[in-house]
Amino acid sequence: MATTRSPRTSPPAARERDTRIRIGVGGWNFAPWQGTFYPEKWPRHRELEYASQHLTSIEINSTFYGSQKPTTFRNWFAQTPDDFVFSVKASRYATHRRVLGEAGDSIARFFDSGVLELGRKLGPVNWQFAPSKTFDAQDFEHFLSLLPTTAGGHAIRHALEVRHESFAVPEFIALARKYEMAIVLAGDARFPCIADVTAPFVYARLMGTEARYKLGYAPKAITHWIARARTFADGGVPGDLDVLADAPPKAEHRDVFLYVISGFKERNPAAAMAMIDALAER
Repeated sequence: MATTRSPRTSPPAARERDTRIRIGVGGWNFAPWQGTFYPEKWPRHRELEYASQHLTSIEINSTFYGSQKPTTFRNWFAQTPDDFVFSVKASRYATHRRVLGEAGDSIARFFDSGVLELGRKLGPVNWQFAPSKTFDAQDFEHFLSLLPTTAGGHAIRHALEVRHESFAVPEFIALARKYEMAIVLAGDARFPCIADVTAPFVYARLMGTEARYKLGYAPKAITHWIARARTFADGGVPGDLDVLADAPPKAEHRDVFLYVISGFKERNPAAAMAMIDALAER
């Protein structure tokens, strides 16, 4: 049975901090969500419409595997609320290569593919690297220097999803801070959890949902992650997360993007909605 829940309302202006915290899942087409997240026999072509009314952001994953048409991005823009934000996973042809410094053409093709048609709803771009990719400071900096800060008149924010333990060093933190790019925080995952803040925003992917919990996570864990998100949004760093380098100066505020990914995927929308509800509690 689909989760019974009214569509979300616009974030209350009185809690500006909470409007900076975006919560969602990866993608919206997943067969087991029919009847658990989506109502029974919900039309597939309206799944994004439904998901965007119950979540505040979605990470687009299909762009990792291949290009989409500009008209597709325009349709996604049109199907979602005015305050909705997409994050976009960048092309694997840019990140899954031996020499990252040779990715210039692939990066350009990605931004020319139509992703900028998302306009004001375009959030961070997630550059996900293979679990086997190790840290080579010179090559990695060459890659970061290729990533545009603006494209088509839009400011572009970049998140770096590294998944090899060799990146868990202060030198990588310093490099990400130099270019003001976020390091993806891998929560409840088998990958290194790098919690250092390196950009004016935070990007977290939570991968620990379990079948035994109706909401994917235990209530205590949901409360815990929302407390961490609020600390990040308030410009701080949660004290219960280990960092590799000195903390940056406290910011006035930050945007936070939190996605429930992997784990027991059938429960991910329920977990994300529970976190949105927890965020709304006073």
